[in-house]
Amino acid sequence: MNREENSGNELGIENEEFMDWKHNTQPLLSKRVNTTSQIAIVGSNICPIESLDYEIVDNELFKQDWRSRKKVEIFQYVILKWAFALLIGLFTGLVGIFNNIAVENLSGFKLLMTTNLMTNHKYFKAFAAFTGCNVVFAAAAAALCAFIAPAAAGSGIPEVKAYLNGVDAYSILAPGTLFVKIFGSVLGVSAGFVVGKEGPMVHTGACIASILGQGGSRKYHLTWKWLRYFKNDRDRRDLITCGAAAGVAAAFRAPVGGVLFALEEAASWWRSALLWRTFFTTAVVAIVLRAFIQLCSTGRCGLFGEGGLIMYDVSAAAARYSGSDILAVILLGTIGGIFGSLYNYLVDKVLRVYSILNQKGAAFKVLLVIIISLLTSCCAYGLPWLATCIPCPTDESFSCPNTDKSGNYKSFQCPPGYYNDLASLFMNTNDDAIRNLMSTSTVKEFHIYTLFIFFAAVFCLGIITYGIAIPSGLFIPVILAGACYGRLVGRLFETISKLDAGLFALLGAASFLGGTMRMTVSLCVILLELTNDLLLLPLVMLVLLISKSVADIFNKGVYDQIVKLKGFPYLEAHAEPYMKQLVALDVVSGPLITFSGIEKVGNILHALRTTGHNGFPVVDDPPLSDAPELCGLVLRSHLLVLLKGKVFSKDRIVAGEEILHRFAVFDFAKAGSGKGIKVEDLDIKEEEMDMYIDLHPITNTSPYMVVETMSLAKAAILFRQLGLRHMCVVPKSQGRPPIVGILTRHDFMPEHILGLYPHIKPI
Repeated sequence: MNREENSGNELGIENEEFMDWKHNTQPLLSKRVNTTSQIAIVGSNICPIESLDYEIVDNELFKQDWRSRKKVEIFQYVILKWAFALLIGLFTGLVGIFNNIAVENLSGFKLLMTTNLMTNHKYFKAFAAFTGCNVVFAAAAAALCAFIAPAAAGSGIPEVKAYLNGVDAYSILAPGTLFVKIFGSVLGVSAGFVVGKEGPMVHTGACIASILGQGGSRKYHLTWKWLRYFKNDRDRRDLITCGAAAGVAAAFRAPVGGVLFALEEAASWWRSALLWRTFFTTAVVAIVLRAFIQLCSTGRCGLFGEGGLIMYDVSAAAARYSGSDILAVILLGTIGGIFGSLYNYLVDKVLRVYSILNQKGAAFKVLLVIIISLLTSCCAYGLPWLATCIPCPTDESFSCPNTDKSGNYKSFQCPPGYYNDLASLFMNTNDDAIRNLMSTSTVKEFHIYTLFIFFAAVFCLGIITYGIAIPSGLFIPVILAGACYGRLVGRLFETISKLDAGLFALLGAASFLGGTMRMTVSLCVILLELTNDLLLLPLVMLVLLISKSVADIFNKGVYDQIVKLKGFPYLEAHAEPYMKQLVALDVVSGPLITFSGIEKVGNILHALRTTGHNGFPVVDDPPLSDAPELCGLVLRSHLLVLLKGKVFSKDRIVAGEEILHRFAVFDFAKAGSGKGIKVEDLDIKEEEMDMYIDLHPITNTSPYMVVETMSLAKAAILFRQLGLRHMCVVPKSQGRPPIVGILTRHDFMPEHILGLYPHIKPI
């Protein structure tokens, strides 16, 4: 019961700085030994989700190419790696600036229009204008997602995380997905949804890196042949890791946090050389953002100012704390962990419902988005009417009520000299609402019941909004709810704690993030870079550790839940306890389809047409060897290239140098999405079916192998740590066929193992 996907091939240079030229390895679907040319096909369950080829294919073609590689070509490859890191940082930073400028201007236009109508007491018109703008923006974002790139919906972080684990879901990094991710995110956030643009920025950075790595897009006639060095999964994986880190850096203006996010949450494999390139990429992002922030602070970006890129400066509040403050922080982290796990539980349930509803078609997806938009608009406009008007503070250092689009003091329906504290949260962008909640030295600015209402509304709206057909991040909804919850706790504990209410809001956001995301180091650094105050480090560390520990009791992190819900065959870093009860042979299933080192064209073509296998063992029989021996593993994609080249012979003889001269390593390079050779593309004549083809030059002669009696837990850890797509299982005793099965990632999935052995109880 092995299942896998489609394919590709790769090139690269291997060692810390030089990753070897490599080819893709395509997972196989069936196992258990079959004779060389006798092909029997039964019982293979094919998963539509493709695995990626991170292993180097060590064949004769590769070895010849590596031996002939000139120093200038190696130098060019290294320079290109750093040039790509520069380009990824540059483009991601520019997209981050564009997103912020667009959101600030679209939202600012909507809020200014609403405020002007409210000032003239045209309340119904204000509601109509506010809701109308939101619905138009929401419908446009939904239409982009539903009709152009459905893969752009959601935050995209689970998809990127799965890709870096070796799972290639369809079109998640395509150019169309990038386009919709950028503009859909801008429209969705401008529509007033309780979503963020930070999660989509991670996906955006990964898409930019992927497009650069595959040499452009054939579909849109944008290709660059000189980028062929990176047309392989391993190099593309490293580029996408840099892109994910750049996305976080662009979203939060947190370059170090971006590197740590990629290390802690996104990447499944890490190397010291990758750390340097990722850090360089995020540094480029930081420079780009700083340059544009200085430009926009002069008023040249429309309604966008320094506040557009979220930076919550709480350094004005003294971070001195006593024993009672520590107790309050511990309680904050504990309750934050409980709320975070509850948030994850409810998000999981809502996503399951939406997955059923979204199957009704694109039009229904758009309708669902419009309904949620109407609900959100009614809450944002209607709930502030429940609040009472509060007299403006006497401090003349700021205007109250605010006359511009943002600010802590919205007048809403209040008379001059008064402000509506609930409107100050609802009738603002999400970034400005967080900034208001984290404002220091404003203890009495928000009533306790105002914070209760806003927390309940944001908590519920954030849950029901995630999963609809728009690009939507989870960071901002969680930070928004957490900051409100933290400020509320600060108000309740103001008699026993001396910490500023703004600091409580920050710690509340940290507790909620720890309870939902289950990250610690990266979140801690991101929050410190956001607040620009290193004195908060002990408190932020404490609250993150407590909230994560408490939440882990109840369920997994939100991204892990979404990865599972989407059906990605994600390999965890650890083996499940029940795997120790089994050995490798216990989970392989048959039949295994093998080829001889010199095989009939008809047999190969029949196997390719009748199976979904992506890798085939090559076994040499006498007279090619003294006894049957495993020669290696050959990939479906390589076989297709070889068959298309028609290097056939009438006799069963070794082709020798002919194939090496007819093909170059680039002929086997990984094609772009959906552009590889398919079986249907082959034009094999009837008389060619009985001819022979030598598979030795394209056979990976050093596949990873484990003995059949190896513990399944040990095999799973090896498979994950080496980033494999195939693992050959060989017999322990002599006198048997040289290979007894092949393991792919789907064989390590709990559903497969527990399906074979239902009596095993998962611990």
